[in-house]
Amino acid sequence: MRGGYYKNELAGSLGLSRNTVRKYVAAAEAAGMVPGGPEVSAQRWAELAREWFPEPADTRVRQVTWPAIEAHRDYIAEQMKAGVTVSTIHQRLRDERGLAVSVASLRRYVAANLPEEARRAQVRVLRLEPTEPGLEAQVD
Repeated sequence: MRGGYYKNELAGSLGLSRNTVRKYVAAAEAAGMVPGGPEVSAQRWAELAREWFPEPADTRVRQVTWPAIEAHRDYIAEQMKAGVTVSTIHQRLRDERGLAVSVASLRRYVAANLPEEARRAQVRVLRLEPTEPGLEAQVD
């Protein structure tokens, strides 16, 4: 709240939905907190959050399909290390192992549970060795 960010910006930077951010900000505003107001310690925020939202707090995203995907965790990690895309992994799991989840669910699972592998799969390594003109075609 101190930064005065828009709720959409805050949601994006925290990886939360806009509705979740609105819920927490509404509680803070109802308690009299405003952007630019006095600073609140992390410990106090934790106390206030437990008071305002007594339901169990789980920092992991809850997905009903994740237990089914978790059974294939080692296979997914192995495939990602081999450079296989998540779309291809999804297709193989669906066709060869009968996994009945969407590719979007698999992507969310990979991003939340295999973050290093997910980031590594997104990295593009440029070749530093020069090539002769005309030996290679490139498309922008």
